[in-house]
Amino acid sequence: MFDTLSDKFANDFKTLQGKSKISEENIEETLKEVRTALLEADVNFKVVKEFTAAVKEQALGEKVLKGVNPGEQFVKIVHDELAKVMGEKNEEIDLNRPGIVPILVVGLNGQGKTTFSGKLAFHLTKNKKKDVLLVPADTFRPAAKDQLITLAKQIGVDYFDSDLKLKPHEIALLGYEEAQKRHKSIVIIDTAGRLHVDNELMDELKMVKATMEKFHPEVMMVADAMTGQAAVDVAKTFHEAVGLTGIVLSKMDSDAKGGAALSIKHVTGVPIRYISTGEKMKDLELFHPDRLAGRILDMGDVLSLVEKAQANIDESQAEKMMNNFEKGKFTVDDFLKQMDMMSNLGSMASILKMIPGMGGILRQVGDLSPAENEMKKMKVIISSMTQQERDDYKIVKESRIKRIAKGSGTTEDSVRDFLGKFKQMEQMMGGLSAMMKGGMPGMPGMGGMPGMPGMGPKKGFRQNPGEAFENPFDTGGKKKKSGKGPWGKGYF
Repeated sequence: MFDTLSDKFANDFKTLQGKSKISEENIEETLKEVRTALLEADVNFKVVKEFTAAVKEQALGEKVLKGVNPGEQFVKIVHDELAKVMGEKNEEIDLNRPGIVPILVVGLNGQGKTTFSGKLAFHLTKNKKKDVLLVPADTFRPAAKDQLITLAKQIGVDYFDSDLKLKPHEIALLGYEEAQKRHKSIVIIDTAGRLHVDNELMDELKMVKATMEKFHPEVMMVADAMTGQAAVDVAKTFHEAVGLTGIVLSKMDSDAKGGAALSIKHVTGVPIRYISTGEKMKDLELFHPDRLAGRILDMGDVLSLVEKAQANIDESQAEKMMNNFEKGKFTVDDFLKQMDMMSNLGSMASILKMIPGMGGILRQVGDLSPAENEMKKMKVIISSMTQQERDDYKIVKESRIKRIAKGSGTTEDSVRDFLGKFKQMEQMMGGLSAMMKGGMPGMPGMGGMPGMPGMGPKKGFRQNPGEAFENPFDTGGKKKKSGKGPWGKGYF
């Protein structure tokens, strides 16, 4: 997401590199390019106009801090203004208020309402430990009920077997009453949509909202991020009709522009609460404007990466692997578990974009799918190995290679190639293990890690643009600045 905008911003900021101060003269060209980039990303014209005016005012009124590159300071101003346009901070639903929390999911057909209802139920059940009831109330598209029930069974959440012969507002009320009987804390009501906004849909939703009004419902509209400015216009219409309390942007993983995310809050005044980043039930994230602004500007999003790791990585399994690693033991089974952990976090590209400065490197590397396909091929080969072979790959000789190749549907050369690569990895891990035992210098941004001696934060590491840091991988033991990033030296 935002790939196009990130690329353009990286190029735009190069004009400020090497400048001794920020002036109207040297930022005018940059602001012009930024304005063009935002308009091409399908950001609302008024939003672009106000955004660039605010950046200019902040930049010219800001004193350049001592020791901070003016280009980096300008990036910080752009970051803060981007976050402000998108809402400044995350505003999740108030889940701890008294009584059952009803959530009405609204929007046009094809935007992903039913899928979002399932994802939200999964998120609230797994991450918030809430007891949820899913209620299908889409009488316009009968298949939506079957879809929602299938999702409910898949994620292990209760559902209400609604009678689609009733009116949507009647189903919503009955669903709420059923949630009371079952002592649920949240009821998610999936409502009907249409291919476009029409009076019949709006009248139907107004009736549902009026019926549920005494229970103070949340009204969440799902909008397809790929529709850009059209999503903003639809959100405005829905908000005027039924009073939205939150917006969800679906298909954010497919949207390279990001115009909807950058416009919708500013135009409607309604906060974006969640973004959908994939097809799986777990692919739902809280919307953090400041973090997303960091991703757009290639500052990374380490906080989200840490949260993903905490949610998807088995701590006891990771600790067990780390203990083996410290003893100099690294097996094929360990390698498989590492690959599984990585895939649980998302695609290679999505993970790397959360690391500061990696966006520029990704642009140079290009498509990472061949590397991901290679990992999938390795997994298939490993799955055809016995546990004994995974624990000690050195016992795999010609007869075993033939069996593994046949079982994995690959060639014998592919199996030999994998074993050769794994041998190299084992040697590399052995070298790292020896370094760790001797006390390895702190690794930037990783903090103190259990079971990893000497890997605490290093004094002098820069957490913000403009601060100096010492490169732990500099073999000469001298301070060394990193190469230039899109907006000046000091970024990875």
